[in-house]
Amino acid sequence: MTPDTLARLSRLRHELHQYPEISGQEEQTAARIADELRARDADQVLTGIGGHGVAGVYDSGQTGPTVAIRCELDGLPIQEISDAAYASRVQGRGHLCGHDGHMTMVLGVAEQLAHAHPTTGRVVLIFQPAEETGQGAIAFRADPKFAEIAPDYVFSLHNLPGLALGDVLLCEGPANCASRGMKIVLTGKTSHAAAPQDGITPAGALASLMPQLAGLGQGGPLDADFALTTVTHANLGEPTFGVAPGRAELWVTLRTVADARMQGLMNEAGALVAQIASDQGLGYEISYEDVFEACVNAPEAVDILSRSCSEMGVPCELTPSPQKFSEDFGQFGKSAKSAMFWLGSGVDHPQLHNPDYDFPDALIPAGTGIFTAAIQQVLGPLTPR
Repeated sequence: MTPDTLARLSRLRHELHQYPEISGQEEQTAARIADELRARDADQVLTGIGGHGVAGVYDSGQTGPTVAIRCELDGLPIQEISDAAYASRVQGRGHLCGHDGHMTMVLGVAEQLAHAHPTTGRVVLIFQPAEETGQGAIAFRADPKFAEIAPDYVFSLHNLPGLALGDVLLCEGPANCASRGMKIVLTGKTSHAAAPQDGITPAGALASLMPQLAGLGQGGPLDADFALTTVTHANLGEPTFGVAPGRAELWVTLRTVADARMQGLMNEAGALVAQIASDQGLGYEISYEDVFEACVNAPEAVDILSRSCSEMGVPCELTPSPQKFSEDFGQFGKSAKSAMFWLGSGVDHPQLHNPDYDFPDALIPAGTGIFTAAIQQVLGPLTPR
């Protein structure tokens, strides 16, 4: 990638960075991406996939596999802390996970394809909505339009603070943990604070559940038995001194490496809630949100990415250990050979979802190059137009 191209793509990234849209609300970002794909001579641009999803298709016109490169459209509901001239202009919103950089790298691939088409098969560039809630990939794949672009291979990346800038970490097998948000509502009977005996308060149940649910999963080695439960929110009654509360709410994140272990952890947590609620004469409801299944890399796709890194001269470490945080990219692996790699954004770089995080523009050539090399591993050399 020439310095001029990097500078131009960096400016594009900065423009995307200034106008983050949260999950399910990526309308303007999607419209901008569709325009950028048309400007880069995509043969077909599909919009409105699974919400605001976009796909750019580069078709050789010849029989062959379909290779997809996937990135994310959404930002986060977090106020950014930044002195950069391109800092977020949307109050309480920020591209603090690097999805602006991921989109830019995939548009860098589009730029390559605008000048040199695949010789066989198709390349589909996927810009997926709502990754942060775990709903985007499910909705994208469920959309009837997905059948038009159904890929044989899907590749993706995520930048990774804590890993040396530009280095790659590639997981063999499980790449990201399964997780889900467990929402527990306990209901009793409200009473006057002067006569708590006339009501049924969930205060004791809430106090018992927080440490006991946390004790169900305490982390440890990232293997098939790994389980981590994290209390993230609790609420009891109303902020008043005159009422003994009759309602409580507790949120807990459940996290495992394997989907099978997740089912077991859900069963354990549910049984604990049921027992404590019964013992204290309370009603209860359990619901789940932000559901992410485990993301598992396919061996053949891992091999393609490993060879692509070698071809690009990018240091690549193969590891059996997944990342603890979750990704809905694993949904694409249900119908295609898929793999995600981690691209280092610097050993001392602010962590993902931190208010002072910013994607390093220096990663754009590496991400674009690895994706382009992976496409050619499957489809053969690109043909200049």
